[in-house]
Amino acid sequence: MSADRPTLPPVRLHSDAELAREALSAPLFARAARLARWAEPGVPVGVGGELLHEQLAGAVDHLGLAGDEDGPGYAAEAWQLAVDTGLVEIEESAEEDDDRPDDATAGTAAPGEELPLLTSGSPQDILDIWLGGMETVLADAVAPDLSDIADQLAEGGELDLDAIDWNPEEEAELLDGILGNLYLLTALNEDPEQAVPLPALAASMIVPDDMDEPTDDILEEVSEAMMRLDDQFRVLEPIGLVAYQPVDEALIEELDEDGTTTRAPEPLDDEDVSRYGMVRLTPLGIYAVRARMLDAGVDAPAVGDLTDKGADVLLDALPGYPEPLAQAESEQWLAARTPVDAARDLLSAARGDDEDGPLRRLACQQTLSLAGPEAEPALREVLDDRELGGLARVWLAERGAAEIPEPSQDMIFWLTVDTIAAQLGAAEAADESADELRALVEGVVGQHNGFFDAAWRVDHPATADVLEAMGRLHPDKKAAKEARKAAFKARSRQGS
Repeated sequence: MSADRPTLPPVRLHSDAELAREALSAPLFARAARLARWAEPGVPVGVGGELLHEQLAGAVDHLGLAGDEDGPGYAAEAWQLAVDTGLVEIEESAEEDDDRPDDATAGTAAPGEELPLLTSGSPQDILDIWLGGMETVLADAVAPDLSDIADQLAEGGELDLDAIDWNPEEEAELLDGILGNLYLLTALNEDPEQAVPLPALAASMIVPDDMDEPTDDILEEVSEAMMRLDDQFRVLEPIGLVAYQPVDEALIEELDEDGTTTRAPEPLDDEDVSRYGMVRLTPLGIYAVRARMLDAGVDAPAVGDLTDKGADVLLDALPGYPEPLAQAESEQWLAARTPVDAARDLLSAARGDDEDGPLRRLACQQTLSLAGPEAEPALREVLDDRELGGLARVWLAERGAAEIPEPSQDMIFWLTVDTIAAQLGAAEAADESADELRALVEGVVGQHNGFFDAAWRVDHPATADVLEAMGRLHPDKKAAKEARKAAFKARSRQGS
């Protein structure tokens, strides 16, 4: 495998316009925008830019939250987000008075310069403002419980973060890791809207990979992490980052009464699992986590990234992509070119006797399978090419083309070795089982009488490796032995 292939699988992003609409409709962001417009005449605020009691009541009414016991909290959060994102700007009072009461006016808030961008700016302008708000919410999600801090200060002591079991760096690192794992699971899942059980997500960060059976201490850590994540995802959902089904409150009460941990027993049916919390990244969340990864220097590709790249870059990357996303990437790449030019570029990039050559030709063949009949002239141009003539004939035959010259025996065997080498490389890259490869090997040997007598003479750099693999994979002991003998002859022929 090439060392510069993507370290993360690609994701499929919604368009900027779709994502911008999702950002504007996220409950917390939408409330922040409404309050920013509500502040048009100018609103008195306190020392920290917070709404005073009377103005907070007005904000609650404006948001239609009167009568909701959580209304003041929702309004205060939305106002703070509006301030943090520049949707609202604070002009401090010219007079400074350290003895001023806490509920006294310290300045005036009015709509900020960013607010008009929500209606007249580009989708990217909206997303940039939303991303800034999302970072604020992420910081809030890992903040300590304010009641614990208040208790310490009320007792007249100094703030002791150790005493409240809160380490800001560790909390931020854990949440970043969780979001990263959730992103990876989303990228690998054919259904990006499939939610992940909270216990499994917590365990992914805590249980060591080489631990077959988690210890009680590890399970206790998982349980504690679940509860922290439950709190954090409740904070993150209103900004539109995740879709979250919280841990069942009744379950928490049951477990607290029993004095037991919150870890899920085994086995659980779907309904039981959902009681422990289910979470997934929204399309907006996928966009946001990817943006943060890119800022951190992580290679996090998205479908469409390769559209303006050369065929060599495309063929090098596709073997590391899940099949549906590889097809989507190839379709976009082909759509940006004429079929014949695209085919010529792909075929040229597929050549080479290096280790990755078979995988490139497999990716080339898969991409060309999506090309229209207009590509035919490019395929006919390589019919005499030893490396490309076989796959060109396959492409033409699949489309019922006329006058396809018969391949030589040498070309047939070269293509067979090249195909098996590519499939071996693809299976290794995807960490797949050997069942499909075993079926391929059986089929190849069954189609050619005396296959191994001829195969060891094939002038392909992977011949010996392919024959050795066939010896491991073929279920018939006699055929496996013939494969190993042929591999020995191939190595002797190659002088290695």
